[in-house]
Amino acid sequence: MARTEQTIRFCTSRDGTRIAYAISGEGPPLVRAGHWITHLEADWENLVWRPWLDALGRRHTLIRYDLRGCGLSDREGVEFSLQHYLEDLEAVVDAAGLERFPLLGMSGGGALAVTYATRHPDRVSELVLYGTFTRGRTARSTTPHDHEENDTLFRLIELGWGKDDPTFRQLFAAQFLPDATAEQLRSFNSLMKLSVSAENAASLMRAWYVADITALAPQVRCPALVVHPRHDLRVPFEEGRRLAGLIPGARLVPLDTQNHLLLEQEPAWPAFFAELEGFLGSAAPKMAQKPMLAGLTRREQEVLNLVARGLGNEAIATRLGMSEKTVRNHVSAILSKLGVASRSQAIVHARENGFGGRDVR
Repeated sequence: MARTEQTIRFCTSRDGTRIAYAISGEGPPLVRAGHWITHLEADWENLVWRPWLDALGRRHTLIRYDLRGCGLSDREGVEFSLQHYLEDLEAVVDAAGLERFPLLGMSGGGALAVTYATRHPDRVSELVLYGTFTRGRTARSTTPHDHEENDTLFRLIELGWGKDDPTFRQLFAAQFLPDATAEQLRSFNSLMKLSVSAENAASLMRAWYVADITALAPQVRCPALVVHPRHDLRVPFEEGRRLAGLIPGARLVPLDTQNHLLLEQEPAWPAFFAELEGFLGSAAPKMAQKPMLAGLTRREQEVLNLVARGLGNEAIATRLGMSEKTVRNHVSAILSKLGVASRSQAIVHARENGFGGRDVR
């Protein structure tokens, strides 16, 4: 049964910014790269985000976090840039004790996910890019009118985002979710104000808008799935098509929707998650074949595989979506079945029998 609650923790990025991250669901890990309009606590009850969290956590241990300046992460005195966002993601992955994992990049988080995958090719097993771009809006602007329009939007955000009057945010939310119900729009509107201040919202957008990963995309070496709403009002479909063309071997899947964020009532919703699961497949290690380890259950073999890599109980719990107490119980059972007295002896036996390698996909 998938975990019905989330665990919220904190880590520190390279420049000292505290980043809040959450763990939910059960199964092999899936990391969602940071993007804006999130709040780890409020997302859990939000009518737009909660269905996403439930669906992603049904077969995976989902690790997500609030981008700097947003949600439960530090909001005051922080700097915004793709490089800082990269350092935040690096901090979360290390704090969660992950070695190798699939990475999901949504919207602006897609540019971040591509950047991370090229900087750490040994750690990203698969890359899923949803509704994202190679060039932010400023980077792909070609006329003075385009730049004036961008500057006007930043100014409007600074003036209207934080007001009690929801009118400005409602117009903005309608671009994200043109087919949402009135209740979903109200829920997302409230989250927008709660998740980030007006000043930070404008700064975050400026950083995403100037991002350009055109040169990085061809350097991706892991399997990649690019999914894009065909009639997206926030990020043109052409940007998704262009991104898929730049990443070697990437597959492009158009979604029949105009919502930037899919809604659970849409026909495209089950289509997306079928594509996602078909792409990610199973991350469980193969069953051991040696007689010495034949008495271990599949879960015990998964735990032993991570023990053999040198991971501690907390990191294993995060990786497999279990409590530390459950991991300790599994480790005790493994030691007993192997007839060894210590963890180090179990590691020796495990490695002699082929454990301790990468997850088999």
